[in-house]
Amino acid sequence: MKTEQILELIEAVSDSALTEFKYEEGGVKLSLKKATDFSETSAVPVSQSKPVLAGISEISKAEAVVSPGKEEETRAVEGNIVKSPLIGTFYTAPSEDAPAFVNIGDDVKEGQVLAIVEAMKLMNEIESDFAGTITDILVENGDAVEYGQPLFVIK
Repeated sequence: MKTEQILELIEAVSDSALTEFKYEEGGVKLSLKKATDFSETSAVPVSQSKPVLAGISEISKAEAVVSPGKEEETRAVEGNIVKSPLIGTFYTAPSEDAPAFVNIGDDVKEGQVLAIVEAMKLMNEIESDFAGTITDILVENGDAVEYGQPLFVIK
């Protein structure tokens, strides 16, 4: 199945009243779910090729912008910054009733899910690219995030 066909299917399901769609042909399996309510939706892992992932989730030792309330404050941060790979809504847990994926002070492993960013009704898992300890969570649950916005500081 070609990428264009997959994109057409995604668009058709998005525009329809369907909440779930499954397709299988040969060795290709495609499953789409619409998120109608955050508490009903499960996370969908983001699968990307390594070169794209390396370019998207830049991790750097730099300055992070933190927003406490309405005022913006810039401060130097020690550690690695995990940035949002896409625009969407940031969630710390898989559902409203579930515990957060990680908290400040938690040790994380490479590949561990840190949070979810909902984009176009799809839940995209944000995974850690390295091991360390969460020293700061720079975004509140339910906040809108931009591409490249710092989310976590990990030492």
